[in-house]
Amino acid sequence: MGAHPETLDSYLNVAVETAKTAGQIILSNFNNTKTVEHKGKVDLVTETDKACESLIFEYLKTAFPSHQLIGEETSAIDGTPELTDAPTWIVDPLDGTTNFVHRYPFVCVSIGLVVDKVPTVGVVFNPILDELFTAVKGSGAFLNGQHIYASEQQDIGNALLATEIGTLRDKKTVDSTSNRINNLLFKVRSLRMCGSCAMDLCGLACGRLDLFYELGFGGPWDVAAGALILEEAGGHVFDPSGSEFDMMSHRVAASSKHLKQALVEGLEGFV
Repeated sequence: MGAHPETLDSYLNVAVETAKTAGQIILSNFNNTKTVEHKGKVDLVTETDKACESLIFEYLKTAFPSHQLIGEETSAIDGTPELTDAPTWIVDPLDGTTNFVHRYPFVCVSIGLVVDKVPTVGVVFNPILDELFTAVKGSGAFLNGQHIYASEQQDIGNALLATEIGTLRDKKTVDSTSNRINNLLFKVRSLRMCGSCAMDLCGLACGRLDLFYELGFGGPWDVAAGALILEEAGGHVFDPSGSEFDMMSHRVAASSKHLKQALVEGLEGFV
């Protein structure tokens, strides 16, 4: 029973305002010394992550008191709630925390609304580059108000691939990660790792990248907004095996309009 278009527009407007406000916190702290905590060996969290999530939750609770909320930092403490059919905001208050700590400019706020378990509104805002990606289901994707489209690249040999190495450093994970990359490097033009799953998906949405996959990302907050933005830009989001994408699975693959099968074949035997 999804929401009416005019309701979705109001949801989008609140999400944009919220993302921009949180983005100002990120921007104002970007060049400052950070207070860093470790969630794992290389998985970081800062006071800015926590402050942004608190602000975003406060804005969304005030605007939509009946909606559910799932955020990265609260999930890290309490566990990720089960996704229901209720309207649910899925929030990464600062995707790219390691980038933020190192002052590498690929950081963003990611806010996605899922209705009946279907991504319906997506906002990704990078305050350092001042890039605002938005989408409402069925209405296209936009970067700073201008329509964006996935690339038309048809040859994987000319494709730019993005991936991320994740946060696990045990030998089995590192070896399997390296083997996947090694196999694909014989097929693609080149490889990029920007350090933000949400920014990778938006990079495909605006045609900067052609292919992307990540196994073992943090949770649905990394993909809820970016996956919708890419699909509204005409790209594809799917499981690395080629089957249907499940945002709760910690596995994602994505491609421009014509390269889904080529990426699935390149990952075959490695996922």
